[in-house]
Amino acid sequence: MEFGSLRAFLAIADSGSFSAAAQQLYLSQPAVSKRLAALEEELNVRLFDRIGRRVRLTHAGEVLLPKAREMLLQAQDMKHLASNLQTEVSGALTLGTSHHIGLHRLPPVLKSFRASFPQVELDIRFMDSEAACQAVDRGELEMAIVTLPNENPAHLLTRELWRDALCFVAAPEHPLAKAPLVSLEMLAQHPAVLPGPGTYTRSILELALQEQNIEITSSMYTNYMETLKMLAEINLGWSLLPKSMLAQANLKILQVRLKLERSLGLVTHKGRTPSNPARALVSCLP
Repeated sequence: MEFGSLRAFLAIADSGSFSAAAQQLYLSQPAVSKRLAALEEELNVRLFDRIGRRVRLTHAGEVLLPKAREMLLQAQDMKHLASNLQTEVSGALTLGTSHHIGLHRLPPVLKSFRASFPQVELDIRFMDSEAACQAVDRGELEMAIVTLPNENPAHLLTRELWRDALCFVAAPEHPLAKAPLVSLEMLAQHPAVLPGPGTYTRSILELALQEQNIEITSSMYTNYMETLKMLAEINLGWSLLPKSMLAQANLKILQVRLKLERSLGLVTHKGRTPSNPARALVSCLP
């Protein structure tokens, strides 16, 4: 069985289209179609139904998809085990991280890593923390440095690197900025600009407010912290931002008795043998 055919199968399943899979694999669309056809012929089953411009997994495809992921992960582990027989730290390392961590936490780490291990081909992919954890779980990323989930997924290992204090903030002209003390009920009376629903940072706030039976109204949301900072600065709503990015911000920290923080750190897969480049990057982490 060709691993190229398995990669095509996974890429189509994850993206939902042949054209997107072709872009992901740096192949032509006919080449992706040919690889899938070869796999379907070898397995003697149809893996996808073509419905308009979209493709959907058949029942057989849904059953076989986890096994295909497992086979590719095992193949990658074999390569890493062979690589670990050598002392040279070289080859590719695929790392996922969020834009905020990439801007505010990783630069000194990556600078030290590049200086110490110049032969490593570092592939950094910027994405939401939730998507990065899912990609590590699927074996698409070797590791991620992101906001850690509140509860560890079953197949992942996490290691805290930093604690990130979160502050309630608003523009100086916002009504809440004039209050000496801001209650949770006062926050609920004004719209907020926050990370999207389902994000780890948003869930930290929502869980804390649920304990007080308080609901907030989000006028708009985005998962980019720098954009949230800008939206709060132009007075489109109060926000919840990491204290580490407020030094130069035109924002006032609101005096709220609720103190929140999030955990930033390393995410790896329990079943994956770390490559030499991955071990080397871990050695550069705080």
